[in-house]
Amino acid sequence: MSVVKSTLSDEDRRAVGNALQGALVDLVDLSLVAKQVHWNVVGPRFRSVHLQLDDVVATARQHADTVAERASAIGVTPDGRAATVARTSGISEVQDGWIKDGEVVRAMVSALGAIISRMRERITATGDPDPVSQDILIGLTADLEKHHWMFQAEAHH
Repeated sequence: MSVVKSTLSDEDRRAVGNALQGALVDLVDLSLVAKQVHWNVVGPRFRSVHLQLDDVVATARQHADTVAERASAIGVTPDGRAATVARTSGISEVQDGWIKDGEVVRAMVSALGAIISRMRERITATGDPDPVSQDILIGLTADLEKHHWMFQAEAHH
């Protein structure tokens, strides 16, 4: 049952819906991973890395909401449930316990790089069927690439 009727064709809505759902899961998981390491980071760069992680969480949460609402707007129900995120996220699981600041930085460079790669695929996939959704994905990818750059710069501390 679709309560919200989209101007997109069924085929386009399905393709765009898949891209938005994948983006939502990646963003929800990114916010969870960044918070997990935020709470457990230790080392001489604790403060700078701790604060940087909060910036990532804020970005991920903001964009997750935008992506989910865009899905709803085109008649696709977003699914950000924990079980769905755990089952379908493309982000590698982070270790539990205390994590040295350098390891946190490396984990974030890796996670962001993987997400950005998938976001760029989604940008391509949404270009023809829905430039509006593509624009959202382009904007959020730019923000993720900024975080990726900053963590890479931090890695060479």
